[in-house]
Amino acid sequence: MTTLSMTRRGLLRAFAATAVVAAPTYSNAFGFLRGAGDIRRLKMYSGRTGESVDTIYWIEGDYIDEAIQQISYFMRDWRTDEVKRIDTRTIDIMAAAHNILDVSEPYMLLSGYRTPATNAMLRRRSSGVARNSLHMQAQAADLRLASRSVRQMANAASSCNAGGVGKYSGSDFVHMDCGPVRNWGA
Repeated sequence: MTTLSMTRRGLLRAFAATAVVAAPTYSNAFGFLRGAGDIRRLKMYSGRTGESVDTIYWIEGDYIDEAIQQISYFMRDWRTDEVKRIDTRTIDIMAAAHNILDVSEPYMLLSGYRTPATNAMLRRRSSGVARNSLHMQAQAADLRLASRSVRQMANAASSCNAGGVGKYSGSDFVHMDCGPVRNWGA
């Protein structure tokens, strides 16, 4: 029985790798976060590292560990190269908001996981960095889309009703996390 489930999982992965275009577009994030649909995908790039990721990370109720590892590496603290596993709830919020926005462009990742040392350094430079930032728990991301406004992105993330959403209009990015439901910023 284990062999059959591994074979099925392997077939699903192969299908996902070749049939990304068949991934469903979700009409709303609430249904998406409740498991509606068979495939979840995340697309991002980093102007700081020049790297990009475009991966299906969830198929039929199962997270794909290799894809979560790839996303976690991509969202590492680029200043120190330290990697911490990104909370899948944050990944789900990011993917759901992206689907709501109905865009094909990838997110630009500004900040994912941060070491405590990086967070402290950023706090010294900006009053907008929280002392106990969820970035240090690998539960937050700061994101930008060229084709959507901060307000549009924040509204999409807020409609998930699944975490914190911060609008940073002056810096043109949105913070998304899987902490308590809350909103801030202008």
